[in-house]
Amino acid sequence: MSLVAYEDSDSETETGKTEAPDASGRQTNQLSSPVSCVQHFAPGSSESGCELYRAGSTGTSGWSRVCEDPPEHHAQNNTDLAPPYCQRVYSGHAALSVAYKNYEQPSSSSTNSGSGVSKKRTHKDSTTAIKGIRPYIPKRLRQENSNKPEKEESDQRGSSDCDVKLSVSGEQTLRKISELIKPYLASKYKVTEVPKSLIFYMSKHSGPVNEIQWCPVWEQSHMLLSASMDKTVKVWDAVDTGCCLKTFSCHSCAVRAAQWSSCGRRILSGGFDSMLHLTDVETGKQIFSSKTEFRISALKFHPTESNVFICGGFSPEVKAWDLRTSKVLRVYKAAVQQTLDILFLPEGREFLTSTDAVSRDSADRTVIAWDFQSAAKISNQIFHERYTCPSLTLHPKEPVFVAQTNGNYMALFSAQRPYRINKKKRYEGHKVEGFAVGCEFSPDGTLLVTGSSDGKVFFYNYHSSRIIRTLSAHKEACVSAIFHPVLPSLLATCDWAGEIKVWQ
Repeated sequence: MSLVAYEDSDSETETGKTEAPDASGRQTNQLSSPVSCVQHFAPGSSESGCELYRAGSTGTSGWSRVCEDPPEHHAQNNTDLAPPYCQRVYSGHAALSVAYKNYEQPSSSSTNSGSGVSKKRTHKDSTTAIKGIRPYIPKRLRQENSNKPEKEESDQRGSSDCDVKLSVSGEQTLRKISELIKPYLASKYKVTEVPKSLIFYMSKHSGPVNEIQWCPVWEQSHMLLSASMDKTVKVWDAVDTGCCLKTFSCHSCAVRAAQWSSCGRRILSGGFDSMLHLTDVETGKQIFSSKTEFRISALKFHPTESNVFICGGFSPEVKAWDLRTSKVLRVYKAAVQQTLDILFLPEGREFLTSTDAVSRDSADRTVIAWDFQSAAKISNQIFHERYTCPSLTLHPKEPVFVAQTNGNYMALFSAQRPYRINKKKRYEGHKVEGFAVGCEFSPDGTLLVTGSSDGKVFFYNYHSSRIIRTLSAHKEACVSAIFHPVLPSLLATCDWAGEIKVWQ
């Protein structure tokens, strides 16, 4: 039996010459120096070992294509050439890890004994066949391999409770503080201006997007949460890259509502499968899960008690839950069929629910005020017009709230008893037409923004109730438009076609 010699060359030479078969059987040259390539890609597409960044230009016209490696490298990336609104940077370390995985797998190439070409051996085969002789592995590959088992173990722990798909390698993107947000953390929020340019276009949802929400922790507010009818909840980097960071597939039916926890580390979601899930953002582990008796359409955390939330849906009851005991705290009973939205008033002592209780003769119970502690009704005679109110929003500085109505206008109310309507102000001009169109104030309270069933976004002056500007944002119904809590004039919108856009 003849011994097979392995050259003990240095790491620089070996990494430059090593060849490994890819999935299609082709030989790929492993480069010795890190290779970076910027290409257009589908936002949120999944590929390991990539670093993502945001280009300096805005819109779709300013994106560039830069490449520093040979053309054959591009043919192997199989990158989905979707709308070019983001860029992806490929690192040489990703190529090294792929080559090392192929090295560990048994080779399918046959051995020709007559030609003098020996069969390629794996690390395992060589150690069992010839004791004491092992192939040389470059130092960089050994370091990457030593970190791989720990990462795989953590991924398995996270996926044991919820199907989590990572779109960006590592969890540092979730914990980072965006360089664009840092300058604004210590300063006071400036005046909000109407956004004009498209920054990011994100279209990874295969169904309508029901709700979007910025992370409430300002240092982590680069993350945007989205809940969709495609049964998934996604977390996006909507400030720096416009890419999907994680996808959670915990629900078996459409996800109607989702909320960040006050710490920004957990996501509460509810859907048409009647399930409630509290998911850890980094690991995907289910911290709390419970099945209700009805399909869920509205969720809200208590503003001061972080472990308490209220949920409502296709039921005459609204329930308050305590996450510490996983039990229902209180039940709020109303003679309605469905709860459309929930809004806590300042300090959380009272909250409002909007319902579908509208008849020909009366609009009682359309908006109901509740005492949180006693579960008693405070008032059910707040809104007297015969329109349902799909969404409610609170002014950030003044004791007033706005109700979106299916009469194609928004009504202004006092947030203090007896919650009277302001008959002098009415924000009208947009269209609702049966969609659950959301509305929201800008952080400084000067603008009121709402989507529209025709795909436009309307900006109203809060004091004069006049339309300042309309933005043609989507082709389908725009169901939500929300301002960023820190960055001035940064707006996220979503529509019934599953698209999410960021404007500034």
